[in-house]
Amino acid sequence: MADITVRPMKAGDAARVLAIYQAGLDGGDASFETTAPTWTQFDAGKLSAHRFVAADGTVIGWVAVSPTSARAVYAGVVEHSVYVDPAARGRGVARLLLDALIASTEAAGVWTIQSGVFGENTASLRLHERAGFRVIGVRERIARHHGRWRDVILLERRSPVII
Repeated sequence: MADITVRPMKAGDAARVLAIYQAGLDGGDASFETTAPTWTQFDAGKLSAHRFVAADGTVIGWVAVSPTSARAVYAGVVEHSVYVDPAARGRGVARLLLDALIASTEAAGVWTIQSGVFGENTASLRLHERAGFRVIGVRERIARHHGRWRDVILLERRSPVII
């Protein structure tokens, strides 16, 4: 992993970020979405202070957060997404990205990072457990994906330093 660096995401990363996003969507177990957004849509929906890419010369993964609510009382709660290029999986990229995200959000006073993961995405569930996330519950048959009902496992990580 010494050849992998994590840095803030910038607009110049758009093409790689969206290509990695689409590859994850094409795999079928990443999201209910089937098409990656435009960069304008992506940029508008993610908090700029908490977006990172992992690179080994080229961008091979990304992590970003969205606010969970516009209500001020939920300012310390975000929802994250993490995606890794299929060719770079198994190298610890997602963990490096999650670690950078956790440090960034805690420094900003965010006390909860949450996510929803399909139960079939066992690699993501293991990754999140190792990074300190816990299962909150299962949203059964919450929506259809490619014509079938899917469950989503709700995960959260509560900061141990922001109480």
